[in-house]
Amino acid sequence: MSKIKLEYIWLDGYFPTQNMRSKTKVVDKFGGKLEDCPMWSFDGSSTRQAEGGSSDCLLKPVALFPDPARKDGWLVMTEVLNADGTPHESNGRATIDDDDNDFGLVLSRNILLWTPIPNCHWAFQ
Repeated sequence: MSKIKLEYIWLDGYFPTQNMRSKTKVVDKFGGKLEDCPMWSFDGSSTRQAEGGSSDCLLKPVALFPDPARKDGWLVMTEVLNADGTPHESNGRATIDDDDNDFGLVLSRNILLWTPIPNCHWAFQ
């Protein structure tokens, strides 16, 4: 049986613009469900999410997708928690209520219609 690669992805603590970070966990058995992804710790001092003396942070899996670039790979979207399990201050996802309907996806399109004939509206060609 082949090894499974779980790529844990999170946002770091840089301000004003956070960067995407990741690290890979290799496991022998994986059922392909979010519940099968364990919490994982990392050193938050390198991502500006903790001080050097107390730098443990946790990655809590929140979404799972097949990795399109790797065989036997999964992308694990995570949120950052403090060592005590509370949301980290850089974790903006934790401030969103589950009932919040103020988020959505909007698609805007701008269409430019051009004619080579000067002073001629496009509808009259």
